[in-house]
Amino acid sequence: MTITRRGFLSASAAFAAMPVLRATAAPLPREVDIVVIGAGAAGIAAARRIIAMGRKVVVVEAASQVGGRCITDSTTFDTPFDRGARWMHNPDTNPMIRLARSVGLDVLPAPSGQKMRIGRRNARAGETEQFLAALVRANRAIDEAARGKLDTSCASVLPKDLGDWAGAAEFMLGAGFAGKDLKELSAIDKGRAQDRNAAIACRQGLGTLITKLAEQAPLALSTPASRIAWSNRDVSVETQAGKIAARAAIVTVSTNVLTSGAIKFAPDIPKRTLDAASKLSLGSYDRIVLQLPGNPLGLSRDDILIEQSDSMRTALMYANIGGSSLCSIDVGGSFGRDLTEQGEKAMVAFAKEWITKLFGSEAAAAVQKTSATRWNASPFVLGAMSAASPGGQLSRKTLAEPIGNMFLAGEATHETLWGTVDGAWESGERAADAALRKIGALRDEPADVPTQSTKKRRVPRQ
Repeated sequence: MTITRRGFLSASAAFAAMPVLRATAAPLPREVDIVVIGAGAAGIAAARRIIAMGRKVVVVEAASQVGGRCITDSTTFDTPFDRGARWMHNPDTNPMIRLARSVGLDVLPAPSGQKMRIGRRNARAGETEQFLAALVRANRAIDEAARGKLDTSCASVLPKDLGDWAGAAEFMLGAGFAGKDLKELSAIDKGRAQDRNAAIACRQGLGTLITKLAEQAPLALSTPASRIAWSNRDVSVETQAGKIAARAAIVTVSTNVLTSGAIKFAPDIPKRTLDAASKLSLGSYDRIVLQLPGNPLGLSRDDILIEQSDSMRTALMYANIGGSSLCSIDVGGSFGRDLTEQGEKAMVAFAKEWITKLFGSEAAAAVQKTSATRWNASPFVLGAMSAASPGGQLSRKTLAEPIGNMFLAGEATHETLWGTVDGAWESGERAADAALRKIGALRDEPADVPTQSTKKRRVPRQ
């Protein structure tokens, strides 16, 4: 059966209203219409789209849990916290926010703005205004560079007179935004990422949300794909649990996993695709979570705090998460990468040193339980979010190109919402539509307005 896009949207709406079922953990099927590699946001979005069409799908996931880079930790502390993606954006257009409400989860606006610390005191109002002005000037310079033909680094176009605010501005725009220092970040890529507004949080965690939305999908967890044989007609995916034959595949692994060689392709995927992935390598962004009972820092619920710093050896604090005693110290970029390589003990030591510098030794002494993420060492992810190197922005479009009957998805393939769960979700839906069209399960209806090729041509007068 072939269905039109209008019929597909009706089917999707009906699917969204279905009662939530538990994820299917049946034996690995030997044959499906479409196989999805990866159970992160992109993979689950793709699977839901395919299920809504009544087509047979299975999601093959290397890790032992759903979520990819959206993982909510509900066991380490009394309060759940997101180890990976934390925010959604654009509530007026983001379908994930509606879906979160439909499965009984709570969504709420994320904190707006941040507090600035200068040594052991809060910045004065005038100082905060100076910082914000520096941030605006730096952003404007990057935006102007993004409109040019030459894709240069963000660092090369920054104003030279940011003074004492240069370090904080560079951290917020680079390591704190994309997991890479500004010298490693494409100005065009950064400029095209400016359409994110009104960050939205899920109180139960984004990992919880993705897991909920995956409950209707047939899943094969702890089942890494080792080899994918592909052509213009079909695909075959090999795993330790057996081989799956399909008419198409959607591959949602990170760019770092794609270039690592962890999955073999037969024939090899085009060099053009691998080159694109290498220019979209993952940045480094990790969290050191501290349990600080009694609020020794004197901060409010969900406060976000940064410091005036003259180096990249700095961090961002998300304090009293959800009104709890948890404070997340976020590190990124080259400093974060070097720190996480030293292990969790070194990460916790830095976090205590950092809050001592800003709040005194009593604050560090109040720390109880701790936990740290190390996404660069996670074998099925190998980093945080994709960020284009200078000259690499066009690689996002290249990465999204079909390869025979394979379709790549994930935040790295989104030209403006890269690095976000929103972009990953949208890319998964887009890849599912492309795969469904490829196998003849979805066709676009003709537009109401005739196109140049379909409208009746006027017969010239004799």
